[in-house]
Amino acid sequence: MAAGPPARTLGILLLSGGHERAHYALVLAAGAAALGREVVLFATNAGCRLFLDPSPLLADPREAALEARGVAGIATLLPAAVELGIRRIACEAGLRAEDLTGAALAPGVEVAGVATFLAALGDGQSVSL
Repeated sequence: MAAGPPARTLGILLLSGGHERAHYALVLAAGAAALGREVVLFATNAGCRLFLDPSPLLADPREAALEARGVAGIATLLPAAVELGIRRIACEAGLRAEDLTGAALAPGVEVAGVATFLAALGDGQSVSL
């Protein structure tokens, strides 16, 4: 059986700082990476809160509800993203827009701009949340 074309990079653009969208951005990223795709998770504006150390989204009441229902929450998915090799980029302009410049980011999170995200994406596919 011949191998198919290489999987295109999946770029996920996280604009929202809400738990629901951040959680699903991680679900999509982890799912694609588990299938062997390269994944770049780019957070900007309020979405940058996902990458703070610690992320304030971990204190959201939905975290406990998800875990109680057997659904992996952000607390489970963030370390999984690291293990799966998902590239995490916090937008430099987004950090400034949210007055988060100088805030502690999780280890391994890059600070870069949209040009870096687009270059990493190449001819890949992108989704926005």
